[in-house]
Amino acid sequence: MSESKGPFLFGQLGRPPVPDAAQLLQKALGLHQLGLLAEAEPHYRAILAQLPHHFDALHLLGVIAYQRQDFEGALRLIGRALQIDPNNAAAHSNIGSAWRGLKRHDEALASYDRALALMPGHVEALHNRGIVLHDLGRDEAALASYERVLALRPGHAEALAHRGASLAALGRTEAALASLERALALKPGDAAILHGHGTALAALGRHEAALVSYDRALALKPDFAEALSNRGTALRALKRPEEALASYDRALALRPDYAEVLNNRGTILVELRRPEEALASYDRALALLPDHVEFHNNRGTALFALKRHDEALASYRQALLRDPDFAGALNNRGLALRQLDRHEEAAREYEKLLRVAPDFPEARGDLLNSKLHCCDWERYGEQVELITNAVAAGALAVAPFIFLTMSDSPADQQQCAQINSRKFLFSEPAVWRGERYRHDRIRIAYLSADYRNHPAAYSAAELFETHDRARFETTALSFGPAHKDEMRLRLEGAFTRFIDVRDTSDRDVALLMKELEIDIAVDLMGYTGDSRPGILAHRPAPVQVNYFGYAGTMGASHIDYILADRIVIPEAQRAAYTESVVYLPDTYYPNDAKRRISAHTPTRQGVGLPETGFVFCAFNNNHKITPPVFDVWMRLLHQVEGSVLWLLAGNEAAIRNLRRNAEIRGIAPDRLVFAPRIRLEDHLARHRLAGFLLDNLPYNAHTTATDALSAGLPVVTCIGASFAGRVAASLLHAVGLPELITGSLDDYEALALALALDPDRLAAIKAKLAAHRASAPLFDTPRLCRHIESAYDTMWQRSQKGEAPAGFAVAAD
Repeated sequence: MSESKGPFLFGQLGRPPVPDAAQLLQKALGLHQLGLLAEAEPHYRAILAQLPHHFDALHLLGVIAYQRQDFEGALRLIGRALQIDPNNAAAHSNIGSAWRGLKRHDEALASYDRALALMPGHVEALHNRGIVLHDLGRDEAALASYERVLALRPGHAEALAHRGASLAALGRTEAALASLERALALKPGDAAILHGHGTALAALGRHEAALVSYDRALALKPDFAEALSNRGTALRALKRPEEALASYDRALALRPDYAEVLNNRGTILVELRRPEEALASYDRALALLPDHVEFHNNRGTALFALKRHDEALASYRQALLRDPDFAGALNNRGLALRQLDRHEEAAREYEKLLRVAPDFPEARGDLLNSKLHCCDWERYGEQVELITNAVAAGALAVAPFIFLTMSDSPADQQQCAQINSRKFLFSEPAVWRGERYRHDRIRIAYLSADYRNHPAAYSAAELFETHDRARFETTALSFGPAHKDEMRLRLEGAFTRFIDVRDTSDRDVALLMKELEIDIAVDLMGYTGDSRPGILAHRPAPVQVNYFGYAGTMGASHIDYILADRIVIPEAQRAAYTESVVYLPDTYYPNDAKRRISAHTPTRQGVGLPETGFVFCAFNNNHKITPPVFDVWMRLLHQVEGSVLWLLAGNEAAIRNLRRNAEIRGIAPDRLVFAPRIRLEDHLARHRLAGFLLDNLPYNAHTTATDALSAGLPVVTCIGASFAGRVAASLLHAVGLPELITGSLDDYEALALALALDPDRLAAIKAKLAAHRASAPLFDTPRLCRHIESAYDTMWQRSQKGEAPAGFAVAAD
């Protein structure tokens, strides 16, 4: 009953048997040692028919019961034998293994200790004692047992293997691997040792080598469910999810009740965009182990992927009820609360997470992001400094998109993006292998989750419609919600083909692009919400471009170009962009000249504004507001009597904190007026009631600024250092209003004050904007489209010649 399959079971017989029983015993032993249990059993029973108190027959029948996994029967039979001879060390050792089979480790340990008291050099009792100590988490004591075994029998391969398992559990992985390699040298054809060897390699991050060991083990023992399970985990680590799923399914075919595999299978299914199946797999795992913390957490992740955020919260809560300090569940609960716009609660989860796990990936950034959504600026500067220092040190402290709202340094933003891009390094070969496609038209694929009523779509719809279909074949790859709203219906007709890939894995989308022979793939999202940078990480196209949705570098070697203009990326900053920079002549930003603006202008009273007084407008999302900019706004309210600040309504916490922050700065809370979210055409119409739009730093108004300019409302901006802080300046140049761009917050405040106090000057600027509305490059989408098409053509030509990507400037049309 040793874990080692050795012959010790028959090495210590009891008193000499009577002659007939002696013959039966020898015959039974011979059959038993050959593994012929069914043939040996009748002989043992025949002995007991003659001699009911025959120690060896009772003992060895108990061994057969154990070998059949009838642990209760083994306890009963060996227990009877021990009543006859209580000083038999082998029987005490074997009854210990029966106790272990029932997972009653304390009784097993006591039995092994009794065997060793009788026979201190009993190798198998020492070995099995070590296994039980390992099961109890007492690995230092287990190591001592294995060392005693190896002192007595240096070539005990199984003890070396189990010693490796205990060393691994103690974090001494290199020593564990060495022990397992010694075991393999003694027994190179032992499947269990090969499996342990693979597990040690995997713990060291050597997943390819681990895979070789698992495959060798499975060649020897094809029904080795544990090896199939760990093989799947190695394949997952190697980012080969389809193969991992197949390995897990093979394990489950052998053991349908293998709860850990059901859990791991669910994780792979989530990665493969099959969350409904993942949920079913987690539910099966929880039916087997209802109190397993990780299973509850992972079930929540499947529900999160299904956008069932309230149910996801309930699953995370179940995990935290069982382990209040479970970092993964705290993080996931914070994510779900943010999706539900419950940012105050999310912040509390992240604060607890950072107490439990101070270095949890992205947690510090997520905490500050939640606080910014609540306009809670306590320790703002200190938190930004901590996050920036962590990024500089190479830590995964914040998501790149969130970092844009905190940092004004292109170099730091590049570092953050490069750290994040490592998540998308794959062991599989690239999908595109250097083929040169020959098409009548250049094939462009645009990738986005925002083909619906969404700010990105409101800006870019006309661009997609304007492409020259004689020269370009355009494909939309949509992985966002399939809402059949007005914008979605419009966009479905804007492309040559529109393909919904929501439920398709990243690699399968990449393979589809290869099948379509896409020449140029354009990522419209970068690292923004619901983006899928993993698709282009598989390199499905000869040319891959970062454009529009993400105001920064993606920091990834597989993204060849970024479309920009000379304002958002000055020449001096090109080194902070991993991509080759392509300069468009006017602005990089698309704008839909077809957007509707309601002819009806609401009354000031109807939108909650006072009947008189200047209206400063700041319609950016509240999380973009930072204390230095808010300080400027409050000073403006102090200096312009009767004025109000008109803000976009966020969550209740943001409204409450903004009013509190105003009051701290000596401004009556009711001078902050909050505009509810309404239909776009009505939202644009209400801009007419404001004086001008006040911009933010370090993340400017982007779509918010084009909305204002489209509606005839000037924008006062302070140009920042990074792409995200320079967009409004790009828009103002393209609409012919560079005089509204300032270079410092002091100048920004002075210009805003001057315009608010000089109605004639402001009226002249509004008239100039109205005059430029029909002809300025900002609103000339066909012109922008021709520039972008020229850029695509140059990229394509370079690719066709086998030339590496290189930056260039597009000539003005």
